[in-house]
Amino acid sequence: MDKKQIGDRVKAALALNKYALNRTVINLQIDTAFFRTFFVDNDKLSKPVSITPTEFDDTSPVVVVEFSHHQAAELLGVSKLNDLTSQVDTLESLLRDIYPRLDVLSSQLVDQTLKEIRSRTPLPPSNPAVPNLPTLLPSHTWQVNPSLSFTDASLGSPFGTAEYTDEDYNRDDKVQAMGFVGEHSEMAWLYRLKRDLDQDSFPPIEETPGRPAISSVNYFQDDSDLLLPDTIDFTHWPPQHLADNLVDAYFYAVHPAFPIFGRVTFLHQYRSFYSNPNLRPGKRWLALLNLVFAIATRYAVLTDQLQPDQDDHQTFFARAWSLSIGKVALLDHPDLQQVQVEGLAAFYLLSIGQVNRSWRIIGIAIRSAVTMGLNLRSESESVPQFSKEIRYRLWWALFMLDTVLCEMTGRPLSMREIFYTTPLPAPFQEEDFRDDRVVQLITRQEIRGAFVTSLLPNSTLTPLQDGVSRKHPPQLGFSQRKREIRTPEALVESQTPSLTPNTSLYFLYAVDLAHLLRETINILYAPRATRLSRREIETAISTFNDRADDWLSHLPAEFNFATPNTNVAQPFTQQSASLAFRFYATKLIITQPSLRLCQSSTEPRSPGATCDDMATICVQTACQMLDLLPESADTYWLYSIAPWWCVLHNIMQSTTILLVELFTRTHLGTAKATSLIQRVQKATRWLNEMSAKDPSSQRAWSVCTDILLRHGLKFWP
Repeated sequence: MDKKQIGDRVKAALALNKYALNRTVINLQIDTAFFRTFFVDNDKLSKPVSITPTEFDDTSPVVVVEFSHHQAAELLGVSKLNDLTSQVDTLESLLRDIYPRLDVLSSQLVDQTLKEIRSRTPLPPSNPAVPNLPTLLPSHTWQVNPSLSFTDASLGSPFGTAEYTDEDYNRDDKVQAMGFVGEHSEMAWLYRLKRDLDQDSFPPIEETPGRPAISSVNYFQDDSDLLLPDTIDFTHWPPQHLADNLVDAYFYAVHPAFPIFGRVTFLHQYRSFYSNPNLRPGKRWLALLNLVFAIATRYAVLTDQLQPDQDDHQTFFARAWSLSIGKVALLDHPDLQQVQVEGLAAFYLLSIGQVNRSWRIIGIAIRSAVTMGLNLRSESESVPQFSKEIRYRLWWALFMLDTVLCEMTGRPLSMREIFYTTPLPAPFQEEDFRDDRVVQLITRQEIRGAFVTSLLPNSTLTPLQDGVSRKHPPQLGFSQRKREIRTPEALVESQTPSLTPNTSLYFLYAVDLAHLLRETINILYAPRATRLSRREIETAISTFNDRADDWLSHLPAEFNFATPNTNVAQPFTQQSASLAFRFYATKLIITQPSLRLCQSSTEPRSPGATCDDMATICVQTACQMLDLLPESADTYWLYSIAPWWCVLHNIMQSTTILLVELFTRTHLGTAKATSLIQRVQKATRWLNEMSAKDPSSQRAWSVCTDILLRHGLKFWP
């Protein structure tokens, strides 16, 4: 080994880890004879830091030596050493930028490589000049590596995430009914504000003895009993004209956002049931029909469309519960209809404010779905493609409902992305599934993946789920004349029918946005996020915010709420409004930790430009969400256009953020204070109007007005 070879070895070692430049950690095996000539007998070169074997033995064929930074500079030259350092800095910066977007396999490869480097070259215990690489794994591989973080887990996160609870959730019936509320729920944000305001008031306002602290801001109905009658008439059905109205209302108000069952098949079965008195469907289908009636009746109550002599929604739900959910029904093995029944039951409970119960039932539904293998792509030849697509949509409907409920309760998500390969929902209507061109596209997985990727170019969900690598596109087909590789774009363009906007396309974009929200929850709000450093969290927040904006930039014009169409007749107003509320809710959860840090910071200096910017975006997003509502409260408009099953939750999200900003970061008499007060007043007007038909809205209004009456009078003349 000559000097050049030694230099190459040192260069390679340095390229692997720039942190070695400050430590004696460059270990090389060198031929003994050459080592004596080159180092021992050469007075011009400083001697290695250490030699193995000890006291240099001529009988050994090789020796292992460690070179210091100074000795590496002698071998390479100072300029080359600086060049290497600069190159590694550039590569680290690039890796930091792309790491949050890596798929599961790529992120695991990066982690393994860094682990191997650390095992060879331990990092210094603390070096502020050397930033850590953020461990920002996608949610399907969520983990936190303590060695990559500065923050002591025992101290909690500066952004408010905690890895402990100080509440006994088994203490009494009220606490059990509410259940655990995590940090990504607006109830946790609102309680923290109320607690701080009460403690800072003079004299301090004490909490009611024996009452769970966070329950003082709980506006849901879980502490209200579900009264199910002991005797139920299973032979009584609404007249067909009323039933038709309920079914139509369901497919308008629920099905586009949660396609739990196939519309075509259900309508055929429903019409057969009413036209043939001798038909005897199974209990699970009857439960499904009763749940459709229950949900539609609940919607009719909110929109003032309830017909005279119509059964209430509780009666329909009681029938469904007795038929296929309660008592021994849950002990039976599930089938496809049972999964649908459980999914609809969870939705119904959500619609009446029974959020804790709904969250439990959606967990059961997801387990039933996994039991049926719905979390995997179906390659069964005995299942028609039409049925496969309906099952795929069922899985994604449960996915969406699980996301909403976990967002509302602040609890962990019920499924991990690494365990499902269900293809993303095809953006075509059910009636198109028998079109030859559509069938050709959705049955060939590689073409389907390329098509979905063309619609969602920057989604982290599409490569893993649909088998398409953007860097190395698969071979999609061959020309008839000669064998040639065709790009995904060319094949999709040649074989894809013209796609017009429809509710299925809306559902695809909603699923993609929900996946971004789930990643955000897993990384920013999971208890183990307390081990992430402030810099790592700020990087994640900024990255997720950019991805949300990127999602919006690719939204089709028909759904794009940011640039509304001036055309009066808009067929997708409902879908556009739903995406708008979901988008702003996602942005609030992404940026809320920054507002939390800016609110609680006691440092004399600002928490930092990035944190300030994200906190500002958080407040702006809350304003934009409330701006979706007309100035004059109109509940018919609200429940007809907005996502009526969770719009109260969305209004409370934005109102809570504005209250936090108003009470913690706003000075009296400023234009900012005036603007915030106007929007808070608008929110309370809407809550008061909604209270006439919804007990949860009445509770939410009471919670907000209580805080304003206790602490907000100073903002009003």
